[in-house]
Amino acid sequence: MLNILIADDEHLARETIKLLLQDQEDVANIYEAKDGNQALQLANEFTPQVIFLDIEMPGISGIQLAKHIPSECVIIFATAYNEHAVEAFELNALDYILKPFDDERFYVALDRARQKIKDDHQQDYSKLGELIKQMVSEPPKHYKERLVIRDPGRIRLVEVAQIDYITGAGNYAELHLNDGKHLLHRETLSALEEQLNPEAFVRIHRSSIVRRSVITELRPNDKGDYSVILRNGEVLTLSRRNRAKLEELTH
Repeated sequence: MLNILIADDEHLARETIKLLLQDQEDVANIYEAKDGNQALQLANEFTPQVIFLDIEMPGISGIQLAKHIPSECVIIFATAYNEHAVEAFELNALDYILKPFDDERFYVALDRARQKIKDDHQQDYSKLGELIKQMVSEPPKHYKERLVIRDPGRIRLVEVAQIDYITGAGNYAELHLNDGKHLLHRETLSALEEQLNPEAFVRIHRSSIVRRSVITELRPNDKGDYSVILRNGEVLTLSRRNRAKLEELTH
């Protein structure tokens, strides 16, 4: 059975990880720390097998803390700051997941921790470190400022700044503009998600992408998902598999 420590100064971030762990049958105890000093105390007192560790925290930072955590603890950094990734792997962190992470990415990291605990041999982190070096050294991606909509007999240019949200099905997406108009675009949501700046847009459901600034309210539902209320009164759904994005939606 696993004892797990979550060290993060943001309450919502800790709650998100707790939600993701609640259905895991091999999780026995979950400890929470809201700063680096408390995390170090709990790590030394309970020696949890797995630690989900933020980097920017009051007191001791996550990077400093990792140097003093008992060696038998498996460290998974969960943070919004990718510039520390290389240093994290040099400290033998098992994984490094960037916020906002989805459920699937979280469970991949957790399964890797289970395997590490099961295995007696030391993991080879060199290849992971090289991948992270490439990730943090990549030039910033340029996102689309306008989309090309091809209609029979004409081509429209739509400014991304006009888009409030996008819904999709199959190979088509419907652009919902801030003037109330709807435009059909022959493009998948996954392709559009890659083209749009994640600081402005967020995927909240397999069939919807929404502009962050038009979200005014989140309402929890009985089934574990959330109703997302927009400033024009329309309601979308934040699915359970995307619930880890609650943190980014509230920032």
